Amino acid sequence: QVQLVESGGRLVQAGGSLRLSCAASGLTFNIYAMGWFRQAPGKEREFVAAVSRSGSTNYADSVKGRFTISRDNAKNTVYLQMNSLKPEDTAIFRCAAVSRWGLPAPRPDEYHYWGQGTQVTVSA
Repeated sequence: QVQLVESGGRLVQAGGSLRLSCAASGLTFNIYAMGWFRQAPGKEREFVAAVSRSGSTNYADSVKGRFTISRDNAKNTVYLQMNSLKPEDTAIFRCAAVSRWGLPAPRPDEYHYWGQGTQVTVSA
């Protein structure tokens, strides 16, 4: 079975850094584009970042310059390095996968597989 498992979420102070991981299993990782989404209470799921099979990246305007998405195909893992965190970054972060070449559109329905999420809380 395909499984995506996020980890690394925790409580951090504003201005701090956090690195999220998403470990994938049950799929041929290097043929999948990977993405990160987040959802805050009462809000819709929001695109954060994506990385293609070849390493091309895309970011939401709200995180450009602060977040970096990367992948380690040898470890079947995608990462989200988050710096200069703000309280408005507080959300459940989920990773997602879709088998395609190139970058998917920054929409949840572009992705086929999803993890359960990890909570990131940024205190003011």
